[in-house]
Amino acid sequence: MSGKYASVPYGYEPPAVSRKGTLTFYDSFEHVTDEQLERAAAALDTRSFVQLVLYPLHEATVKRMTRDAVQAYYKREDRLHDWRRNHPTLRIRVEGLEGKRKRYTPLDTALRHITAEYPAPYFLYMTVEMANLFASFDSFKDWIKELRIIIDGQSEDLHPRLEQYRHRWEWAD
Repeated sequence: MSGKYASVPYGYEPPAVSRKGTLTFYDSFEHVTDEQLERAAAALDTRSFVQLVLYPLHEATVKRMTRDAVQAYYKREDRLHDWRRNHPTLRIRVEGLEGKRKRYTPLDTALRHITAEYPAPYFLYMTVEMANLFASFDSFKDWIKELRIIIDGQSEDLHPRLEQYRHRWEWAD
């Protein structure tokens, strides 16, 4: 803390915080387009979130979740850093937990890290495929009570649990 004191008038109250919460884009970012990233950035601004967290998944995590082959983690992460540098006015952070671990990270571990590291309330921005995967996990029922989901994509076949918890998620604008 600085050694300087500031005087404020009697009864001064700091201004109310106008931005709240964290929007986390959880995906492998293998097939995510720049338009989808722009929509996430637009949601950050229109809904007044504190920051947008881009959470790229490690290859081992993607392989266990989807059995798809993806580019190396550092290539996908570099693409996200380049996109972030092109948007200097927005508060965007690329989360590096999976890069530090360098192995499979369960979704529960990732969500616990997000809830411990960033301010509440928590919103997950997901593609339809990732939202269906998330809904297929047993822990979905516990996590859907603590966070909300914004789904980017077209309305196609949704997991029955997503239909059951329809009030906890919405389509991206």
